[in-house]
Amino acid sequence: MMDWAEGSIARVSANREQRLSATAPAMDDAEASLLLGEFHPDFKGLERLVRVGPQAGELKCLPEVADLLEADSPLPTGFDPQPAIETDVLIIGGGGAGLASALALQSSGLKVTIATKLRIGDANTLMAEGGIQAAVGGSDSPRRHFADSLVGGHGKNDPELLRILTEQGKPTIDWLTGLGVHFGRSGSGYHLKPGGGTSTPRVLSCQDVTGLEIMRVLRDAVFHGPAQLLEQNSAVELCDDGEGRVTGAVLWNSASKELTTVSARAVLLATGGSGQLRLQGFPTSNHLGATGDGLVLAWRQGCSLLHLDSFQYHPTGSVFPEAIAGQLVTESARSLGAQLLNADGERFIDEMSYRDRVAAGIIREVQQGRGVMTPSGRQGGWLDTPLIDRKQGKGTLTAQFPGLVHRFKKYGIDPSRQPLLIYPTLHYQNGGVSIDVDGRTEREGLWAAGEVTGGLHGTNRLMGNSLLDIIVFGRRAGMSIAGSIKDRGRVTLSSLERFRKERGSLSGETQNTAPQLYPLVSGMKFELKETAKENQGRPSSGPQGGVSFEPPDPFSGR
Repeated sequence: MMDWAEGSIARVSANREQRLSATAPAMDDAEASLLLGEFHPDFKGLERLVRVGPQAGELKCLPEVADLLEADSPLPTGFDPQPAIETDVLIIGGGGAGLASALALQSSGLKVTIATKLRIGDANTLMAEGGIQAAVGGSDSPRRHFADSLVGGHGKNDPELLRILTEQGKPTIDWLTGLGVHFGRSGSGYHLKPGGGTSTPRVLSCQDVTGLEIMRVLRDAVFHGPAQLLEQNSAVELCDDGEGRVTGAVLWNSASKELTTVSARAVLLATGGSGQLRLQGFPTSNHLGATGDGLVLAWRQGCSLLHLDSFQYHPTGSVFPEAIAGQLVTESARSLGAQLLNADGERFIDEMSYRDRVAAGIIREVQQGRGVMTPSGRQGGWLDTPLIDRKQGKGTLTAQFPGLVHRFKKYGIDPSRQPLLIYPTLHYQNGGVSIDVDGRTEREGLWAAGEVTGGLHGTNRLMGNSLLDIIVFGRRAGMSIAGSIKDRGRVTLSSLERFRKERGSLSGETQNTAPQLYPLVSGMKFELKETAKENQGRPSSGPQGGVSFEPPDPFSGR
């Protein structure tokens, strides 16, 4: 299957025994700083200042993100937001953060509506393979977890958000276990794995399908609760009362091509990340819906955004076969012994260093001519996965990484016998909407949780902190809403009107609209029925025929 790389694979195999007991290449902080500055994508200097909005002239973003923040709304001019649905809490997003919030609200007596672009559960959460960090080990502590994460985030983490995250690690694992999540166990406790940048093994997992297992349990719990579900309904604009408080949203149904206005006493943004923007041309490990929608919605309401010049490029995304380019090879494979090698079979980085350092190291090897090129022209380095069984015992790779084995064996590649070709893949949005410790944004009536938010992870997230983030802050946002929700307010588009007026003063303004909703390569886009352009509020909550471009249901048959 990989005959074109036969010579390079032979060099990898030839020195495998020698590498078994060798120590990883050392790198001090000064060397790491030089490596990042020269080779990490965050340091290319491609960012520009956003010209319109709450941080105009101050917020620096990659051009693809800045273009979205400056774009016009897809709503027709003169659209009148007459509510067709009334709810107490509108949760926008059906991933882990949104569902955790809904579960926190189940006993509140409030009417909860979940609007999601795809199906409930179709989100980046189910793509998370490696595990979830929590200080549950006997020699571990929240303080130690805090210190690891602060160093990993280059000291730019919001300390209060990080304190809450790490202190809530064990209670969160207890809560998930009580719901039915089956974390791997070892003897009388949880099986804990090391992660890049962790000072002690702290990562709990469900083989290599941790996110899928967590999502399975959250989804089932929500399905058995009272929340109203609006699938295939994307939020295209937030509504407000004209005095600075968010009071609902306008949804677009991708099947009926109609708009529906929802009146809500509180709104939660749980829209996830933006990997499908394919920033700087990188492939992505992200789910179809990850197009940065929440950033745009919050921006037009006047919310501040943080660290949007920082994205995480996971070191080990697949390069070959072409059909799975960009898909993740979990960091846990490196924690169990898989090594990173260049075309000459040389180990060039400590695999368990911080993700940004490892990614930059791989990019350096390729740019300096030590990469492996596929027949189609893609380049990468080797992840020597056969070492896992050599170090941990025969059968370990298959037992611990069934998803990985299944994915590659479909293409005739056995990871227990052959190294895998990898290259950094756009994986995580480090920055996002500014929130407080309860998920409140700067705009009254609007909360946010999960990957759409910024501050918690600084400018480099540690493995496993994202799954903990969505549960901890999803639940906290739900509890905060329940304890401080206000009476229903007017539903207007005054914030959008102000934004459009400000945007009109731009020179050379673009004609694109945002949220983008889908990857450009998908060919899917926002469009309205002719009748919907005049009809301002007909509700439509499910598929009504037509062609679906959504991914296969990962929960079918489970």
